[in-house]
Amino acid sequence: MSGLVEARELFAVYPSRAGGVAALQGLTLSVEEEEICVVLGPSGSGKTTFMRVLAGVAKPSAGSLVVAGLDVLNASPRELGRYRRDVLGYADQHYWRALESELTAEELVALPLTLAAVPRGEAARRARERLERVGLLERADALPRELSGGEQQRIGLCAALVHRPKLLIADEPTGDLDAESAREVLGLLSELVVEHRSSAILVSHDPASTGIADRVVHIRDGRVSEERSGELETAVVGAGGWLRIPEEALGAAGIHDRARIVLGDGSVSLQPVDGRVGRPAAGRARLAGSRGEVLEARRVSRRYGTQVALDGVDAVFLPGQLSVVVGPSGSGKSTLLALLSGLDVPDEGEVLLGGTAVSTQDRAGRAALRRQCIAVVGQAPGLSGFLSARENVELGLALRLTEPAEGRERAADALAAVGLAAHAERRVDLLSAGQCERVALARVFAACTPVVVADEPTSRLDASTTIEIGALLADLAHDTGTTVVCATHDPLLIGLADRELRLRDATSVASPS
Repeated sequence: MSGLVEARELFAVYPSRAGGVAALQGLTLSVEEEEICVVLGPSGSGKTTFMRVLAGVAKPSAGSLVVAGLDVLNASPRELGRYRRDVLGYADQHYWRALESELTAEELVALPLTLAAVPRGEAARRARERLERVGLLERADALPRELSGGEQQRIGLCAALVHRPKLLIADEPTGDLDAESAREVLGLLSELVVEHRSSAILVSHDPASTGIADRVVHIRDGRVSEERSGELETAVVGAGGWLRIPEEALGAAGIHDRARIVLGDGSVSLQPVDGRVGRPAAGRARLAGSRGEVLEARRVSRRYGTQVALDGVDAVFLPGQLSVVVGPSGSGKSTLLALLSGLDVPDEGEVLLGGTAVSTQDRAGRAALRRQCIAVVGQAPGLSGFLSARENVELGLALRLTEPAEGRERAADALAAVGLAAHAERRVDLLSAGQCERVALARVFAACTPVVVADEPTSRLDASTTIEIGALLADLAHDTGTTVVCATHDPLLIGLADRELRLRDATSVASPS
């Protein structure tokens, strides 16, 4: 095999009011032809920046990148256009941005072939073949707004693979899928990559993704820190002798912020420094909130054309509880949350908040109710990319008529609670998807509403951040009495929940955990 991707000493520094923020710090990585490389790392470690550089849509501050013989960083716009058309398949973590709202699923998948001048009939045939492979052929005529988040994500993946690229780069390709659907998509992705003799670089938080990998790479602090190929796992020594030791290994050894270096016969070991063993206990952020209201769905049904999204669902969500709505992709979780928050209305049945009928109000009435009582996080974070993280949170509070001084204080507290105090002044379009998700959650936490509704709030977060955010959601419910409802596939978040509602095939039963 010969090298397909050669990235050398990539640095990327984003300006901010508080100074430059380094997303990549000397990242070096080679990927061979016909290799599947899975890239793991915590939120904000530089994975998405690396994907954007590979796609030719972002320029690093320094370094070199050659893909399939093309010097990507110095290529002309025309060369980059051919590169994206002929060499690259890109499944972005912001998959909803790539789905033109007026095109059907079949047309969206066929679009890359149409742009490559493939005859219309052949493009349609290949598009339907891909849709069938991911179990969405019956949804070929559906528009994006009629699809669940998981279905939209699979459409984006089909579009990235339909033209048989030499290199597929996929950023969180299973982020909004349930475990079974994720396994199916990963298996299909592996089959197609092998079938087309392509290479693939997958960024993921999903440990299951490593099952299809020829090599697993860990990125921390903007550089490759560890690699595993087969049974061999290695730490990567960077220029100047820098070595990134996994935090869990340091913790197991009782090492805090200093270590003694001991040279042995052909070995180097690290030992705790006397008096500096263990890590200080970290206090958990506490959030303000409002006493919640009972949120109830009574025999609600919703259809989109001939597609039944929900059929006669009954559910009650109580104050002081973290409730989760679970079920396979396409089972109606997002539809139910849209009805609960008044973003949509049922065809049959009603939604009640306390003694107020949400579903019978007009659009302006439902908007006023959300402004006062319901904070919402959608699958798409819905942030303004040209504003900073702080400005996005403050904007949400301004729309709720919060005084500016109070808004600044609440925004700062909420961003600190989700671990983004250092990134408060960065523009949102320069943040990773996981960081954007946390900004959206900070906006909800700052609102202090009686009800919080969140759709897949941890799908783009690594495991440790998921536990932190899940604990914040649970604390918000338990400490303030807020009614918190989340749709999720995440077993870590489900494990923190007080109550579970499971949806199956557009019907559901509620079962307390």
